[in-house]
Amino acid sequence: MPKITDSVTTPDGTCNIALYTPDGAGPWPGVVMFPDAGGVRDTFDQMAAKLAGFGYAVLLPDVYYREGDWTPFDMSTAFGDAKERARIMFMIGTLTPDRVTRDANAFFDYLVGRPEVSGERFGVCGYCMGGRISVVLAGRLPDRVAAAASFHGGGLVTDNEHSPHLLADQMKALVYVGGAKNDQSFTADHAEQLGKALTAAGVRHRIEWYNAGHGFAVPDNPPYDPAADERHWAAMTETFGATLT
Repeated sequence: MPKITDSVTTPDGTCNIALYTPDGAGPWPGVVMFPDAGGVRDTFDQMAAKLAGFGYAVLLPDVYYREGDWTPFDMSTAFGDAKERARIMFMIGTLTPDRVTRDANAFFDYLVGRPEVSGERFGVCGYCMGGRISVVLAGRLPDRVAAAASFHGGGLVTDNEHSPHLLADQMKALVYVGGAKNDQSFTADHAEQLGKALTAAGVRHRIEWYNAGHGFAVPDNPPYDPAADERHWAAMTETFGATLT
């Protein structure tokens, strides 16, 4: 897929991004893909290119740009090594709801200005922490997010005031959540609470379970599951196909 390497100026600095598009003239609906805790790396370049092949202009941002020239994580060992686990947890913590909202507004402004991109409302998708970010943005930027897809996202229901499920009454997007079984970051109880909040708010949504571990859709994660991965692509393209034009 064609790839444009660029940067986006946000209120907090300069974020490197890649924009993947299908072959041809376009324009195409825009999507922002948020990576998992490991951040942008070859796996996510490949995933963004694959999504573009379904007919979307896909922006992949370096969500950790505030950390400068950060050292990439090896996802096969990152959570088993104490120092690397501490580093990755610190970096996850830097992505507060306010920060990701400011960033997303800048990404959407960028997409509006690109000739390859159609429309002024967008799709967002994400994995692990990126799944949480996607649901947060559906609530915080309802006039800009038309569809949100979260895969093995954690922290969608928490006890604090920033829990994504508390934003349900602000959402206008179609929301899809694909949870991993036996995932303590998104349990059956969390799913029930999230579903009730979305239903009460009249949000179109679907919450499904994948018989796979946390990280099932990201090829360089140890729990990667090819069958669950293919299912997730079908679910995501169905979600975006129903909303993005």
